[in-house]
Amino acid sequence: MDMKLIEVKNLHKTYRTGKIKTPALNGVNLTINKGDFVSIAGPSGSGKTTLLNLLGALDKPDQGSIIYGTTDITRLSLSALSEFRLKKIGFIFQAYNLIPTLTALENTEYVMLLQNIEKNKRREIAESILKELGLGNHLNKKPNQLSGGQQQRIAVARAIATKPEVVLADEPTANLDSKNASSLIEIMQRLNEEKNITFIFSTHDKKIIDKAKKVFALRDGKIIN
Repeated sequence: MDMKLIEVKNLHKTYRTGKIKTPALNGVNLTINKGDFVSIAGPSGSGKTTLLNLLGALDKPDQGSIIYGTTDITRLSLSALSEFRLKKIGFIFQAYNLIPTLTALENTEYVMLLQNIEKNKRREIAESILKELGLGNHLNKKPNQLSGGQQQRIAVARAIATKPEVVLADEPTANLDSKNASSLIEIMQRLNEEKNITFIFSTHDKKIIDKAKKVFALRDGKIIN
């Protein structure tokens, strides 16, 4: 039986610049189960990144609810939201967002450091994940010594190191060539299948959409499928 992980109800979001209003989401409803491999697909301006940011507790909606288990994160204070984000959600960004002065190992450890996980334990976890992702020979290299594909694999390692409830990936293949993009998708699909990690992608990459177990197509702030 599928275990419901996230339920989104009647989500609305409008951005305001002075007197100009730009609607981004207009009544979005969706359900995501534990172990799903989900694509939120749509053209630029469809609202997919806005939806991902709301699911990731990086922003708050104007109306509606986002329920993780029994917790409606739209009702949390900013400090509680920050704590929830730190403990429950892993992020993979289009631009990798690695810290340039830290090694691959240190970047992977970073969120665990914020969670006050003991040094030896977080190092052991980081080393294990990086080796699993084929980066065992690059533990002490900094981002500028690595290819784009290798940097994005470090971002994946960092995202899953704390065993979050869900990993959110915003256009994770956008800056990669087709070979590295395919390799990254295969890695994330394997993590989903073998470790039951829930992935939610904001993407227009057909390769990710084709691999998804569930696709939500967005257009003009509404789900159309």
